[in-house]
Amino acid sequence: MVGYVLQKLGYALLTLFGVITVIFFLFTILPGDPARMMLGQNETAEQLAVVKKKYGFDQPVSIQYVRYLNDLSLLSFHSKNPSDYTFLAEGKYNATLLFSVGNTNVVIKTPYLRESFQKNGKEVSAVIAETLPNTFILAVSAIVIAMIVGVLLGIISVLFKDGFIDKAIQLLSTLGMSVPSFFSAIIFAWVFGFLLHQYTHLNMTGSLYAVDDFGNGKYIQWKNLILPAVVLGIRPLAVVSQLMRNSLLEVLNQDYIRTAKAKGLPFYQIIKKHALKNSLNPVVTAISGWFASMLAGAVFVEYIFGWNGLGKEIVNALNTLDLPVIMGAVIVIATLFIVINIFVDIIYGWLDPKISRQ
Repeated sequence: MVGYVLQKLGYALLTLFGVITVIFFLFTILPGDPARMMLGQNETAEQLAVVKKKYGFDQPVSIQYVRYLNDLSLLSFHSKNPSDYTFLAEGKYNATLLFSVGNTNVVIKTPYLRESFQKNGKEVSAVIAETLPNTFILAVSAIVIAMIVGVLLGIISVLFKDGFIDKAIQLLSTLGMSVPSFFSAIIFAWVFGFLLHQYTHLNMTGSLYAVDDFGNGKYIQWKNLILPAVVLGIRPLAVVSQLMRNSLLEVLNQDYIRTAKAKGLPFYQIIKKHALKNSLNPVVTAISGWFASMLAGAVFVEYIFGWNGLGKEIVNALNTLDLPVIMGAVIVIATLFIVINIFVDIIYGWLDPKISRQ
């Protein structure tokens, strides 16, 4: 089991290294001169030189790449020279000095995602820390909706197998998996937030926190969570519904179910006490994968509904070419995706020793 865990962790580190490499070269080579992006259209040659020196843009791409890895690494090397890009200012980062070699300090620190181009030098980690919790709340809410409604629809489909209700649910599930999230978001915002606003009292746009009109600070507006959570949960809901139906039908054909029927147990009791629990395994497997992908899939949903999460921040950063925010957000999402999948793999290996021996 230990070897299995180490193998999975090794694959995770290689995958993350590949993601970081692709992200760096994609957003360093293609967009153009990052110094000009930071200064705008009225820069001078002196200003460009200062910015390039400060952020290391005056170095070859290979040197910039090594420095970027150094910034992200937990174990990193930093110059003692204040004029060097790798100089570690005291108190600026959460770092612990291990030892020094000549003019270089070797430290353990938190990953440094650099500073935003457009937010007056605000650290990317601070931007992500402010927005990621909102995205997490949205993703969890969407998963809960998908699980509850999807399982119920799957059970109803089995109860009315091959009937009108069953076919209608399958049709809706197919549509749910086919329609893009951004299109569903526009439709839901227009219908429930505009046309039916007087009945639903839901807003077309709005985030988790709203500012009080009388200057009493912020307050939580839970109703703004309903529409984006429903829209984000449509696709996993459709998948859960289909998986639940197929899994439940398969379980109902098992011998112990036939025995229960022969004993005269009511059909709903058979489903409730015997078939339902054993039918949830593929559903749980699917949900574990969907939750990680939702963090990335929330981008357009958040932007359309004005939900102040990481997805909306990524779109805003793309519009303003705020490359450090884009790169940092993608790396954080990729890391969460990898961590969740590795955790699920380890749980599977623990539950089924055959997997860990493969």
